[in-house]
Amino acid sequence: MTTPANAAPEGASDPAPAPVASHLAHATVGGGCFWCTEAVFEATTGVVSVVSGYAGGPRPNPTYEAVCTGSTGHAEVVQIAYDPAQVSFAKLLEIFFKTHDPTTLNRQGVDSGTQYRSVIFYHDEEQRRTAEAIKEKLDASGAYSGPIVTEISPLPAFFEAEAYHQDYFAKNPYQGYCRAVIAPKMEKFRQAFADALK
Repeated sequence: MTTPANAAPEGASDPAPAPVASHLAHATVGGGCFWCTEAVFEATTGVVSVVSGYAGGPRPNPTYEAVCTGSTGHAEVVQIAYDPAQVSFAKLLEIFFKTHDPTTLNRQGVDSGTQYRSVIFYHDEEQRRTAEAIKEKLDASGAYSGPIVTEISPLPAFFEAEAYHQDYFAKNPYQGYCRAVIAPKMEKFRQAFADALK
């Protein structure tokens, strides 16, 4: 994943997510490039907003350029605001696990490095229990050829990514990475989760 040539990096925004309705819940996951993960969840019923960002490293307000070096400890993640009356956390995790490869350590396709690790940052104990149960069930079922390496950790500080990363696929459908990687992923998602599409 590379920065578009015409996109100038912007300063990291305030780590606090935008205010949302009180009935909404939040999920924070990383499944490789956040452009891909964001596109999937923006098309999911019950999801109100998806914000691309960084989490998991000690440095505050990391930049995209710094995270891309793999030296900050952050992962590219998305923070999802969703309506639990329309979609459950378990359903979001079902989509998460089926739309990336959770068996490859620090890699998704051509993207490699700790910033592309598979990770679920849980917001509370209920999310932790749900994530661990789903991971254990998938491993036991033999759904994948190898063991799931998805990290399950408490949510640290979340830092919103630069503005040019938000809604990236929607705004840049013909960019090379979008056409080669995200578009095929979205087609598979639409076929597998027709009942979950907006």
